[in-house]
Amino acid sequence: MGGSIVLGVVREVQIPILAVLLIGGCAAKVGRAVSARSIEAVTGPTAMFPLRLHRPVAIAMCASELSLGLALLVTAGGFGAGRPALAVRLATALLFCTAVGALHELRLRRPDAGCGCFGDLSDAPVSGRTITRAALLCAAALSAIGVPPLRMPGSPGQAALVLIVTTAELAVLAVLSPEVGELMARLGRAEPCELRRVPVGRTLAVLRASAPWRRYRPSLLSLTPTDLWREGCWRFAVFPAVLADRRVDVVFAVSLEGRHAPVKAGVIDVDAAPSRPARPSGHARPSRHARTRASRTLQASNRV
Repeated sequence: MGGSIVLGVVREVQIPILAVLLIGGCAAKVGRAVSARSIEAVTGPTAMFPLRLHRPVAIAMCASELSLGLALLVTAGGFGAGRPALAVRLATALLFCTAVGALHELRLRRPDAGCGCFGDLSDAPVSGRTITRAALLCAAALSAIGVPPLRMPGSPGQAALVLIVTTAELAVLAVLSPEVGELMARLGRAEPCELRRVPVGRTLAVLRASAPWRRYRPSLLSLTPTDLWREGCWRFAVFPAVLADRRVDVVFAVSLEGRHAPVKAGVIDVDAAPSRPARPSGHARPSRHARTRASRTLQASNRV
């Protein structure tokens, strides 16, 4: 008898936990998009899609999480019992089941990319912990199917049991969440930007969401940088391009100082005579002198 009561409580608490995680994940992604001034800065599984699909995929992810999170809350009581609740919980289970496969594929194809589950906190490469967490949440969503409408605890003992079960599950999720360690590190110390570890994928996401990128994007010969380096609080990316029938290098500088990081752009002429567009693979890599000239020029420039 006691075991069935505990099992019933375990199944019931999944609904509010899943709802909070879904809404929180959506809020974190929106926060990252707002700080970068573009929804395209939302990373994670979007990295596996072509660049033109990053925006619609990111929007679909956020919309799915928000709508399912709110729907779980709406259908938790008697108002949404029956088929609506069943449909929402099945859709939630499907979402997390899909997330398990997507994270596994992302780990294989883009081992340097973070899951993007909770915005800026999820830049660490996808690990077994992240995939296990998604699988656990999938199982939690499946266990919530068929749960009767939620009610307030009828006694202090039942309330204590709900609290214990919820705390235990949140502790397990915390152990499986790299974001917790990242959050504690940010709260515990203010690391100077010169020493801050910033994934290259995040820098490129900020770059591709910026106005300078949109300005020079039609002239680029390749969407993959031919050179990439870091100097202090700036990361530089070089792309071959053709401007006015001249081969050039477009050098982008992305600040690593945090939120609302500025992005600058400059052009280095690499071909004195007019020429036709060359293949990106044949484009010469900038020399160390060119690197130094580009970085000094862009860091001193106010052009954004």
